[in-house]
Amino acid sequence: MNNIFHKLHVEGRHLNKLRAADVLQITEKSLQSHESCAEEELIQTFLQKLLMMDYTARYIKTKETDEQDQMPQRDIDSSEEESDVFDDILEIMSPSENGTSQSQRIHPMDVQMAVFHCADGFLKQLLVNKLSQCQYALPLLVPDPFTRQIEFPFWTFRQINKSWKTRNTNNEIISQTQPVYKAETPMVSFFRFGSVSSSKSQLMNSLINEKHNTFFHRNCPGSSRTRVLMDGVVEIAWFYPSGSSDDKFTDCVAFCNLHGDAGDHEKQLQILTEMASVNVVLLPQLDRNDKHVTKIQNLYRNRKPLIFLFTENDSSVHKTKPGKFRIGLKDRNQSEVSEDLRRAINDCLSELSSTFRLEDLSKHSDIRVDEEDDEDCRRGREAAQQMMSLLEKKDLTEIKESFLPHQGKLWHQWSQKNKELHRPQGDEIEMDISRKKTQLNQIREQQHEFDISEFMKCFIEEMSLYDELTIFFLKWLRILLDEHTSADSSALLHKYDEKWSTVLQLKEKHDKSEKLKAEQTELERISGDLQAATFGLEHIMREIGQIYESCSSVKNNKKDLQFDFSSLPSLAAEMMISGFPLELMDGDADHVPVIWISAVLDALIQKLGDQRVFVLSVLGIQSSGKSTMLNAMFGLQFAVSAGRTTRGAFMQLVRVSDEMKTQMNFDYILVVDTEGLRALELAGRSTRHHDNEFATFVIGLANLTLINILGENTAEMQDILQIVVQAFMRMKKVRLNPSCVFVHQSVSDVTAGEKNMEGRRRLLEKLDEMTKLAAEEEVCDAECFSDVIKFDVQNDVKYFAQLWEGNPPMAAPNPNYCKNIQELKKTIMYYASKSHVIMLKDFKIQIKDLWEALLNERFVFSFRNSLEISVYRKLETEYSKWSWRLRSAMMETENKLHNKIENEAIHKVEETDLQRKLKKTSEEVKKSMTEFFEKDTYADILIQWKTSFETKIKELEKSILRETKKKFNEILHQRGPKKKIDQMTHHENTLFEKSKELALKLKDKAKDEETLKKEFDLFWKMSVEKINLDTCTIKDIEIMKNMREILCDKKRKEYYIFFQKHCHGATSTAIFGEIICQKLKEPIEQSVYKKTARDLTDEIRSNCSSLNGNRSNLEKHILKTLAEEEDFHKYMNYIYKPRDHFKSFIRDEVSRYITDEFNVSVLPKMKKNIKLIQQKIMDAAHKSTEHVQVNRGDVGLWLKSFTQHLSDELIFSEKDLSGLKHDDVDDFYLLEDVMREELPAIMSDIISRFNRNTFPVKLDYKFRPDELLIDHFCRCCWVQCPFCKAICTKTIVNHDEDHSVAIHRNIGLNGWFYRGTTNLAITICTSGVASDQFFHPNASDDKFPWRDYRRAGGVYADWSITPDLSELPYWKWFVCRFQKDLEKYYSKTFIGYGKIPEEWRKYSKHEAIESLEKYI
Repeated sequence: MNNIFHKLHVEGRHLNKLRAADVLQITEKSLQSHESCAEEELIQTFLQKLLMMDYTARYIKTKETDEQDQMPQRDIDSSEEESDVFDDILEIMSPSENGTSQSQRIHPMDVQMAVFHCADGFLKQLLVNKLSQCQYALPLLVPDPFTRQIEFPFWTFRQINKSWKTRNTNNEIISQTQPVYKAETPMVSFFRFGSVSSSKSQLMNSLINEKHNTFFHRNCPGSSRTRVLMDGVVEIAWFYPSGSSDDKFTDCVAFCNLHGDAGDHEKQLQILTEMASVNVVLLPQLDRNDKHVTKIQNLYRNRKPLIFLFTENDSSVHKTKPGKFRIGLKDRNQSEVSEDLRRAINDCLSELSSTFRLEDLSKHSDIRVDEEDDEDCRRGREAAQQMMSLLEKKDLTEIKESFLPHQGKLWHQWSQKNKELHRPQGDEIEMDISRKKTQLNQIREQQHEFDISEFMKCFIEEMSLYDELTIFFLKWLRILLDEHTSADSSALLHKYDEKWSTVLQLKEKHDKSEKLKAEQTELERISGDLQAATFGLEHIMREIGQIYESCSSVKNNKKDLQFDFSSLPSLAAEMMISGFPLELMDGDADHVPVIWISAVLDALIQKLGDQRVFVLSVLGIQSSGKSTMLNAMFGLQFAVSAGRTTRGAFMQLVRVSDEMKTQMNFDYILVVDTEGLRALELAGRSTRHHDNEFATFVIGLANLTLINILGENTAEMQDILQIVVQAFMRMKKVRLNPSCVFVHQSVSDVTAGEKNMEGRRRLLEKLDEMTKLAAEEEVCDAECFSDVIKFDVQNDVKYFAQLWEGNPPMAAPNPNYCKNIQELKKTIMYYASKSHVIMLKDFKIQIKDLWEALLNERFVFSFRNSLEISVYRKLETEYSKWSWRLRSAMMETENKLHNKIENEAIHKVEETDLQRKLKKTSEEVKKSMTEFFEKDTYADILIQWKTSFETKIKELEKSILRETKKKFNEILHQRGPKKKIDQMTHHENTLFEKSKELALKLKDKAKDEETLKKEFDLFWKMSVEKINLDTCTIKDIEIMKNMREILCDKKRKEYYIFFQKHCHGATSTAIFGEIICQKLKEPIEQSVYKKTARDLTDEIRSNCSSLNGNRSNLEKHILKTLAEEEDFHKYMNYIYKPRDHFKSFIRDEVSRYITDEFNVSVLPKMKKNIKLIQQKIMDAAHKSTEHVQVNRGDVGLWLKSFTQHLSDELIFSEKDLSGLKHDDVDDFYLLEDVMREELPAIMSDIISRFNRNTFPVKLDYKFRPDELLIDHFCRCCWVQCPFCKAICTKTIVNHDEDHSVAIHRNIGLNGWFYRGTTNLAITICTSGVASDQFFHPNASDDKFPWRDYRRAGGVYADWSITPDLSELPYWKWFVCRFQKDLEKYYSKTFIGYGKIPEEWRKYSKHEAIESLEKYI
């Protein structure tokens, strides 16, 4: 026993550990089609085929078998003459050769049963469902492979529903649909005693379906003698009649098959013989001493009908006594035997009233029942039964109204009113919108007032702790709800079908009488009852969704809800993760509950992370097999039974295995199953507009849509193609790029290549024809379908075989259909691997965008691609960073070159020099751009702007280079005044030399300070007067004044100190060192201020929330500040002079930052930069000393080297020491030491004078952080909306796209008023363009519809304004807060048509400010 599990590589899993979730994920194996595989892959291959309803899952060969099946050939070298028939052919094969492959081969049913034993409860149930769909027999009594305890896997039958047809006494066909465990049918049991030569299972197949191996038998492909896991297993299958005259049995009949020798399995035999209506036993030739004789004798004496089948007897059917038959099998024709047996069974059944019910088996005390043995399963059932007890004695058509009130009339009213809201009518647009919003809120409040039913309370309580027990509970609830509603639903469906037939007959006769109207009215009533009676898990979840939406709308929890309503989406998210579908569109209300769906997807992201999804949708006529196709492809369980066709749209997650994620670049396939097109027509209502909207929504959501076409009906095909083409044309116009594959189902001969080629040609012609029609309707330039979408008619059209082999209900699925499914699955995966997948959070946004646009009717005009807008904003933020990096790098270069020019180290600057300096940063920016455009999650959206932004960056770089060169040209042009300043420096240095000469003369009187002071003052006075006379020729009076002030005030004290030191005998070298330090003081201060300003600007860009993003972010903070300050004049300055207001705001922000962060940020930067420059000065001094030593130079060489080393750091050159004699300076090490001692004091002095007030004053205007940031932020688009004056949010000047803005305003803020009145307009641009009203541009007599505002030309034509009925609290609050100020400003009033809606007055300032985060 262990060996079989070992060979199948499931040793560690044979205790119910194989999970459904593992099997249902997309793996590499699931995409491969195998007729053979290695033994260790048998289970996986079997499961993959079975999930696709491919009944050849039982016939998989192992590769080892294939190799053995290759005909072995002996290596015989003898000639033909020498060959011997006994040697070659007739020789009795040795045991080693005989049956080698037989003994090693794994029996197909062992594979099936190994999976059964390894599977957990959910996978077992799925496995049995799929076996049932394949028309295979199902395990009924299963011995444990190790303990041999018998189990009845009742749970696995719970979700199987079957339909069949019988005839009543009036020969009328009666349709029935029942869960198989409820069906009361006769049961015929088959078993054998001993070893028999005929196949019992094969004989049973001939009774049930002679074209299909319902029971696996010895002659099936892959069968072997080494069956291990089937002995003692009882399988069951049913014959379902079709109501036709050639049915083998007129009623549904169950057939049970005990595998193995019945004598070895007494318990199974006892149960079967007790419960059977008829027992059929196969026997070899027996004698009276056989060990089984007693059991056979007891069976014969029992009153229950018994049929003996003798394998060693050749007699025909013989009735030995009433209810007892004997049939020989030996050497007889199989068809004859089958017919004899059928007649015998029918004869037995005709005289019996006993029936068999599957659920009665669970009453046997000495067998294990799976759903009783599994505690979670049992508790889940009990919880579901408790809920169902609340529905007892309730009229089915009233259940939803009683127990699920939130999704009833009020939700339908809200949905209708919401559609009306998005299509405003009349003259008072904003008042109409406000009135409808009030009505919507009132409906939500009424909805919120509903009590939560006990039924829903029980459900929510059970769901609150989500685990495996919860999944059992959900599955049980679905089972019990189906059971509860199926009878009434079937009866209503029958009534509906009859009434629909009557209406059709009257229509065909062109009958327009009152009778037709009455019949149609009755049809509507039955349709309503049928809709009311449909009650499943989806309706319970819909109720939770509406509870959530009502609570969310009124911003309040429900009093009878056990926990906060914000937890409800988490329940639905857990269900999706567990594999349950979630309703995306409510098909009854024909509405998408966007608030609920968004919240569920948010909860899903919270649990899984923001996963990458490939969205696959399906579209087609109702009942064309869409759900069946998806179920077969992914092993899903979308509703496919009669009367349970899909309404609206559902989405379900299919997980991708870890191995496949790296190959496919996505984590889940999100499958969207939809209601059929023309579904409303079948309900007697109009359909075209609904279908167009629905197709647009479903196609817009998906990366790939499967267009499902049933049969070869050209008229039906034309209907769907026109709808589909129009939807794809809309996608093209809004720059969405979904793909499609056409699936042509139920094609009679899919193998006929020529026929398929012709079919493809006709389809393409029809698509092109529909494209021309749709192009006229959508006003689009397209001649053929390939102009609309990338489409390959050879690869994107699939032909599917018929689903069934034969006629239901006994037909098995067509293996060719399954192969077609597998091929389509590979095509889907190919598309998925090449597609730009979407993140869950973006999928959420796309749902909202598509639905909002559809609500506005004019989809293309109304579609607002929020994801694209968000990505563009992200791009603008990156562009802001790239541009700042270039500017920042050039500022650094500009500063160094400016120093060099001032130091006369360079005399001209070429643009190529600047380009070379910027090259490194430019290349880094280009690399960053390339990485962003190629590797960002949204690379597929960004690609449309790549070329444009690369060009903009190049233009910006050129602009920076031009502007910088221009600055340098101006600096170089100002060299004249600079020479005059150099002259002043020369005079200063001359004074120093003369004071030095005087000091040397007075050296002996150094101790008499008073005498020295008098002498120096006299000398200074005479020298300054002489300088004044010498400079009288200088025309620049300002320079002369400055010179006098400097000499009299500043330098006098400084030079007196040097004079004293000379008098006291200080060396020339020491004093020269001190002079250099004094001369460096001002350049150091300048350099430190500029460097600190640049560093601070970078920090402010990073840390200041208003300045760390793009221009839109800055505007958001401006609006927040305006609201907080409530200054009307500032608001009007912002509205009419936005650029000036932005500049003022940036200056205020920078000033505030410097003030607030001075001690923690600005001052430390200053100290750091001083320390750095001090280090650079000392490094320059040291290197200069080394240079002089090496080259044996003098002080002149030292000074030249020293100034060159500092030329790009400080404005300091040899000219600053012109006039000073320093020939006697020769101790350069001393010079270094003096500077090292003197510099710290100078640095301390600079720092001591550095404070909040001096920082901005000391800085050159052009180097101030606020001016640098103004220059950065204000180089953008400043075009204002011609209606409301909102500023275009595009970061780049002269951008290629239309102007646009996130929030438009009330146009009255720009002075617009209603023609012929003094009433200020209250229309918001985004409401206006959704309406049917008109406007007069520039107060002219010309009149244009708001919807076609671009026709007004000029500035109007350059703006993109899409309908948006969002709350927009900010500007509504502003109008209410400053109503009187606005009326006074414009000398007009908000009355009449301009009356402010009361709803606007509810917004607080806090809500207005908060809303900015949502909308900008």
